Parts: sequence; C-alpha cells; structure tokens
Amino acid sequence: MAEAVYDLAIIGGGINGCGIARDAVGRGYSVYLCEKGDLGGATSSASTKLLHGGLRYLEHYEFRLVKEALIERETLWGIAPHIVRPLRFILPYSKGLRPAWMLRLGLFIYDHLGGRKLLPGTLRVKLDQGIYAQGLRKGLALGFEYSDCWVEDNRLVILNAIDAQERGAVIAARTKCVSAKPHGEGGWTVTTEEVGTGIRRTIRARMVINAGGPWASSIVRDIAGRAPRGRVRQVQGSHIVVPKLYDHDRCFIFQNADGRIVFTIPYEGQYTLIGTTDRDYPGDPAGVKASPEEIEYLCALASSYFDRTVNPADVVWTYSGVRPLYDDGASAAQSATRDYVLELDEQSNAPILSIFGGKITTYRRLAESALERIEQTLGMPARRTALEKGWTGRASLPGGDFKPGEFGMQVARLKRDYPFLSNELATRLIRQYGTRAWLLLSGARESSDLGEVFGADLTQTEVDFQCRHEWAQTADDIVFRRSKLGLRMSKAEIGRLENYLRGAAGELKSA
Repeated sequence: MAEAVYDLAIIGGGINGCGIARDAVGRGYSVYLCEKGDLGGATSSASTKLLHGGLRYLEHYEFRLVKEALIERETLWGIAPHIVRPLRFILPYSKGLRPAWMLRLGLFIYDHLGGRKLLPGTLRVKLDQGIYAQGLRKGLALGFEYSDCWVEDNRLVILNAIDAQERGAVIAARTKCVSAKPHGEGGWTVTTEEVGTGIRRTIRARMVINAGGPWASSIVRDIAGRAPRGRVRQVQGSHIVVPKLYDHDRCFIFQNADGRIVFTIPYEGQYTLIGTTDRDYPGDPAGVKASPEEIEYLCALASSYFDRTVNPADVVWTYSGVRPLYDDGASAAQSATRDYVLELDEQSNAPILSIFGGKITTYRRLAESALERIEQTLGMPARRTALEKGWTGRASLPGGDFKPGEFGMQVARLKRDYPFLSNELATRLIRQYGTRAWLLLSGARESSDLGEVFGADLTQTEVDFQCRHEWAQTADDIVFRRSKLGLRMSKAEIGRLENYLRGAAGELKSA
C-alpha cells in the first residue's frame, strides 16, 4: 500500500500546532498532525487563560509583541465569542513599587497601541470605596481599571483542531512521532505510533513543522536527527485555585517587590484563580507540578493585598505548565521574551520549521508567520482555495458564529428550544460549545434523554459528544481540560466517569 503524501506533517497538537494546521489546510495545503498526548494537554492547558497584551512586557520594550497581542484580543473575541469574554482588571498602586506615573503611562500606551474598538478603556479608581474595597487590605487607595480578555484555553485548541479536521486535515491525537527521516526524493518519511495500541504508520511529507513546545529541541535532535539551531528555555508557571476571595467580577493584577506580577481572577463561580509564577524548570516537562515553594509564594503575595490570609490549606486545586520560551539569554525567567521565533532548516532537501516561544494570545499571528515561511519553501499549494492570509481572523471558530455581546441571546435561544435545561446548564453549554450545543442536544426532548448524570450536570450525552467529536478519552480530558467540572465533582463521581469511559473504549474496539 502506497504511503499517504502530505504537504505538511505537524508534530505537536498544542495551540501553535493546531493553529498552523487550521490556517494551512484553509489555504489549500494537505496537513497531517500528530500529538503524543491529548490535544492541548500540556502547556496550552496551563495558561492563566488570558488574552492580553502583556502590560509588563512594555517594561522590556517589546512594543511589537504587545501591539500584536492587543489587536488579537478583539480579533479572537470576534471569532470565538463563546469561549472568549472581556474582563476588567484593577491594578493597585503600592508605595515603594512602580510609581503611579509609570502605571498611568503604561496603561495609556496599552489603551492606544492596539487599535482598541470594543473594549472599554482605563479608569482611575478609588480602592477604599464601593466594590473595589471588598476584601482588600486597608491602605490601598489608588488603582487603575483596564480591559483584557479571558479565554478557555484548551477549548481554543480543540476548536482549531475541529475546524482544521472539517476542512480536510488529519488530526491524530495520542499518536507520537517516533522518527522523521529525509526521503531520497525530497521531503520526509515520518513514522508514528498510536499510544496504547502500538500501531505504527508511515506517511510522506514535503515539510515537517516542529510545534512540540517544550519538546521542540528534542524533536529536532532525537526524531529528525539534526542539531537544534534554537534553544528552548523552560519556564514553569504554576497556578492555585482557592475559595473565592471576593464577590465582584473584577480581576486584580498585583505587583511584587521581586518585579513579578500575579493575577487574581474570579473562577468557575465559586473560586479565585491566583497565578502565575515564573521560574526556570530543568526537568521533564511531562512531570511538572506546582511546588510547595510556589504555592507558598502565591499565597503570601495574595495575603499581602487582601485583608484575609490565604494559606496553602485553602488551595483546592493547582495546575502547572512549562512555557517553551525562546532562550534569548535573559538573566531572569520573568524577563525572557514571550515573542515567537521560527527556525527553518532546509538541509538535504528536507525542510523542517521549528517553533520556539510564543503566547496563546498571538497563536494566530504565529501561524500566519509560519505560513509565510511555508509558502516561501514549498510554493503555493496545488489545491488553491479562496482563503488568503488573514482568513483565520475573519472566519468563526466552530460554535462561534454569533457576535460579541450576543452571548445572553444564545443562552435564551437554547433554553427556548430545550426548556428542560436549567439556566446554569444552558449558560455552561453555550460557554463551552456555542452554537454546537444544538448539535450536542439534537433529539433530546427531556432531561432523561441526556442519559446518566455523572455529577456537576455532566451527562452521558455530553461525554459521548466529547469522545466522538473532540478527541476526549479520559476523565481528565473532560473534567479538567475541556471543562473544569472536576472542581465540583467528588472522587467517586470522577471514578464512575472513568469506569464509563473504559467501557465505552471497549465497545469501540469490539465494534
């Protein structure tokens, strides 16, 4: 049987790999993507969930990166209004840290650098009055309120993958690349292995895209057999979740004496998310987890700004990821560039493009930059389409075919069509699936039609939908990545879900 031949073989199914796959297949390239774990299961699920310009990056003069990111906030809100929403942040002024004039100047630049259209601008606020004073320690009087956006990070990956697949890409989750060797006629012979079954397959590709994130250097060295040109700087970012510290919907961005900043963000209704840390991480990215020192650090910083003490015993959940930053030689982890770098190696007529760095906010622009290098290397695709550069910023991601500001209308419409849904469940389904919620609920006439409820309103119908359409296989995929329902589920409920998934997997194998 002849090997399948693709224009691109993408190694890595995080946000960069899936974003490149979507853009490339939309422009007419044939695409194969493999990911050794769950799609978006590593760095792309461990972000602070923010689409932001990066206010502190202005201090490092990264104006191009900040401008690009500021523009992307509203672009991504426009194409995914179900998983993206605006947030208001409060930046308190603290004596002895960055002076008030510097904060005002930074926020003035922040407001005007990125062509803001929909998001409201900065306000000067009094932190000892009204809702702003809720929970804060006494002595904080002056603050500045500004806008950024929130994104459900794993769902952003999944939606890019769904769109890429629906446009013709092959998306092979839980399939690791074991070797990539130059082919005598040009391009690559790529061998993959399905995790769990050990089944191996071989494909041909004209070009390899290395989107391995923290594993990018090892992919070049161990899989492609070449000397890496760029270097990954592994920076650990950890977050903690505690019972909510205040009732209003504002977020805080707190300064610390070590130069770092930490966010506190209302999270999943009942909690506050606190993060992130920045420290070099020398170990295997697969084994990263929040350390006791990081948990203590985040608790201490939050305690210094709120009128109640936050203790490690209050922490109900932690998550941690390794940011694969480009090693620019910066002395401190928080000073390392968040910009992306693309390294092209064309030796032996077998080109490989490696992605270093980047942030979730600018993944779409990173993909466009990668496509420029791909077009220069491979030429225009044989299968020309009507889609040109920039199309990914105009075409809605799956489920996002409504306008920003119409979220409530979609919830009301879903409740009208499925009256048995509670307001809470209808809101969550629109937040998670957008207009694809109608596909999920198709045929249901009453709540019993949705099957077993595993806990936290997670039904058998929704689980089956994620397994069938979103590459979900494990309980963690469903309740801690594609959603955060695990925070509201008991161990017994999650165990029952795991048992169901094992049975479902067995049925699929025997079918």
